[in-house]
Amino acid sequence: MANGWIEQITGSIEQKKRYRQYKARAEQLPENHRTAIAALDRYLMYFGSISKGDTLVTMLEDLADLFEQSAANGTPVRAIVGEDPVEFAETFLQNYAEGQWINKERKRLVDAIDRVAGSKPV
Repeated sequence: MANGWIEQITGSIEQKKRYRQYKARAEQLPENHRTAIAALDRYLMYFGSISKGDTLVTMLEDLADLFEQSAANGTPVRAIVGEDPVEFAETFLQNYAEGQWINKERKRLVDAIDRVAGSKPV
């Protein structure tokens, strides 16, 4: 069951390998950082709705980099995410907007209306 989910989310064998490496990296973090990255991971998966496997894996790898560096520097979790973890997560996610499924659907909507309207607006 887990393999099917990973395959749907990440796609290729290389992406699956990178995803598993990310999970292993997250498990090596100190407890507070590990708990925080797990919570962010969950939120980003649900809220972000990233449709492209490579974009998702890159985003998670970048998140792991941030938390690994912060843990190595002794930076507390609150200093990483600030007072509003939701704002942090959504701002972080904006860096990966090209992979969000809603952008694909927005383009589909615009293209459909353009087709039936007979021309693209200038």
